[in-house]
Amino acid sequence: LQIVESGGGLVQPGGSLRLSCEASGFAVDYWAIGWFRQVPGKEREGVSCISVSGSSIHYADSVKGRFTIERDITKNAVYLQMNSLKPEDTAVYYCAVDTEISKYRCSLSLPYDYWGQGTQVTVSS
Repeated sequence: LQIVESGGGLVQPGGSLRLSCEASGFAVDYWAIGWFRQVPGKEREGVSCISVSGSSIHYADSVKGRFTIERDITKNAVYLQMNSLKPEDTAVYYCAVDTEISKYRCSLSLPYDYWGQGTQVTVSS
């Protein structure tokens, strides 16, 4: 089982990035998928998640209206479209899998079971 994030980089405030979470060894609609972020010295924060059924999607209050989680089963990937980026969005972003939660739910809280290596997002002028 492998999870690989990509798409991070340096962007100016107000800009956009699209993060990718590519899965191998499992189907992205088999378990709930979450996006998290972490700044050095702070706890990891849940950003968004999508349930197995796709009927449950959640966003952290800090990103609502700016970020969108999408799942592409044909590509076996989950994406995080990030618009109107702010300097406080700067963090390492992680994709993770929750194998325990029911198919109709997802959570922005830990624990998740499998994690990618993370991708750095820096929002700065």
